[in-house]
Amino acid sequence: MSFVVDQVRRIDAQLDRFQLSSPVTAPASPILRSASEASHALPSDRNQARSLARITELQTVIKSLSTASSSQPLLRSTQLERLIEQGALARDISIEDYEDEGGAAYKRGLEWLLVSKATAQTYGIILNTLLEQTIPLSDDIWYWDEVLGSYVYSGLYTIQTSPLRFWNWSKDVYGDARSRLDSLRINSLEERPDSKSLSDRWRQFYGLVKDSIRDRSIADMRLNAMSPLTLSRAEVRHKQKHLKRLRELSASGLGVLMDEALTFDPEEEDSVTPKDRSDISDKEEWKNIVAKSVALMETVLRNVTALETGVSEFEDTVFTNVEEDPEIVHSEEETSSRPAILATKLQQILAVHLPSHVSATKNLLKQYGRPSILTRYWFPATILLLSSSTVLRIFFNRRAEILTWVRELGATTKDFWYNWVVQPIKKIVGTIRHDKDSEIAIMSKQSLQGDRASLERMVVDFARDDSSNSVGHSLGEAEIAEVRAKVREGDLTPVLRAYERDLRKPLWGTVRGDLIRALLIQIQKTKVDVEVAIGGIDSLLKSQELVFGFVGLTPGVLVCLGTFRWLSGVLGGRKGKSKGKKQGRMIRVLRNIDRILTAATPSNNGMLSYKEHGLLLCEVHVLRQNGQQVFPGEINREFLEEINDLVDFRTGVERQIRVVERIRWAYSKWLY
Repeated sequence: MSFVVDQVRRIDAQLDRFQLSSPVTAPASPILRSASEASHALPSDRNQARSLARITELQTVIKSLSTASSSQPLLRSTQLERLIEQGALARDISIEDYEDEGGAAYKRGLEWLLVSKATAQTYGIILNTLLEQTIPLSDDIWYWDEVLGSYVYSGLYTIQTSPLRFWNWSKDVYGDARSRLDSLRINSLEERPDSKSLSDRWRQFYGLVKDSIRDRSIADMRLNAMSPLTLSRAEVRHKQKHLKRLRELSASGLGVLMDEALTFDPEEEDSVTPKDRSDISDKEEWKNIVAKSVALMETVLRNVTALETGVSEFEDTVFTNVEEDPEIVHSEEETSSRPAILATKLQQILAVHLPSHVSATKNLLKQYGRPSILTRYWFPATILLLSSSTVLRIFFNRRAEILTWVRELGATTKDFWYNWVVQPIKKIVGTIRHDKDSEIAIMSKQSLQGDRASLERMVVDFARDDSSNSVGHSLGEAEIAEVRAKVREGDLTPVLRAYERDLRKPLWGTVRGDLIRALLIQIQKTKVDVEVAIGGIDSLLKSQELVFGFVGLTPGVLVCLGTFRWLSGVLGGRKGKSKGKKQGRMIRVLRNIDRILTAATPSNNGMLSYKEHGLLLCEVHVLRQNGQQVFPGEINREFLEEINDLVDFRTGVERQIRVVERIRWAYSKWLY
């Protein structure tokens, strides 16, 4: 929804208030109790029944034209034209002689309301048409700026348009040679054309073509002194100049319609009091405003595509034609035929002027806009076509390798998905469910227990043997239990004492075997200590097993997300623009609005000119459309209030600049 819909709804509500302010009420319907009574009814009663049927028909059309009674506020031009035809205001209904004064006045009020609502709908259609035609002109103008800003682009444009220039030159040469041949046939009275053979005719025509080429080369000698690149850049400047003129005229027409058409007294927008009713009933100035708006819309459509006129000349022409329109503006007496005249004018606008304007604008865009797709891409398409055989030969010769690459790519993708996404997810689920197969371990569970029991037996046996050799008696059960308890705590005192004693006589200890035995026991102790440390690491890993599972899943998830985002960006195209691009677009539009307001030359009352107001409306329309996709619901409603303040030309340029500044700081969270 754009500001055009809001404008039409506001005008429609004002027209409804004008109708409510009318003191005329609907006439009472005649009561015909039976068919015989209806057949013997007086002519006045039958005409009154016809009048009531006519009133019902008008009310039905008015309801269809109202914005509040339709889910689609703006009707299509064909639908609107059909409703105006259904209203049949131009049809002569000769029953007013039998109508009472109240019934005729009520019917005329309905006819005026129908024409006014149809005018409001036509007004919205024309505003939308001008908006849709003016906004894309900026893209074409920027395209020509890019062409002029780089000699590479200028050269590319020269290559792209060279077939068209050659075709136009060939048509001119052919037309000149054909005209010369026709003049020779007319002037040749002595020799009949049929007497010459086909080869003679072709030789004569070929000579005329050569003469035409030579004459054109002499005539275009000044242009031949310039390079094709220079001629192309001059052509681009010429097209850009006309596009800028078309945008200025369209913006001026849009500003004229917004500022001057259907502009009722702002004070009448409030609820109508009895005092207001008497004033409106006496003056009925709104009918003259509707008539003037119809003439204004017709004049704008007829003159907005005249590129030979400037903006000031266009505005003067529009207002002069409106003031000199004898059928609508200068109808000082209220007649029953005036709504019919306005309805005919609206039908003519919808059926003739609006399609003619759209067609003329398309022709101008075709003539001065960016080249067509065929013109822009024929050169790379030709290169691709010429190299297609080579490309196909390369693919054919390497088809086995290509198939292998495709298969390997599929296998790699499948293995990556299973090994780096599916398997880590299964492990995480098993960890959450305390699955035994998913536990992390560096060594087996029974390894430490077996090594510790072996160390205990080795120390006990060594202590027994050492006690028998040194003391002469074996250890008791209490002493053995004490040695075992110390071994469990990591104390190897009996072994270390024997080891220290044998170090004094290492040769004797080695021969006897106690020294080597003590060394082996210490190695076993070292092994047990290492396994204890590894067991602690195992406990630590088990406590963080879920963390390690997510760490293992992260690379696969990141790769998948990056791939999916890249594919969505490639396959989405321009329709899949991200929110960041919309925000950047809004910032650029705010910059354009600020340039329009700061560079404007306000009138004596501090308001924008028609052209500047039209350019502002185009930028605001784009800003509003992007804002619907950037701002949340409540923020967007507040943003629409700022937009309404921005397009209100009656507040003056200074206040509009302050509104732009308020938008920048109030909505910076969503814009930057």
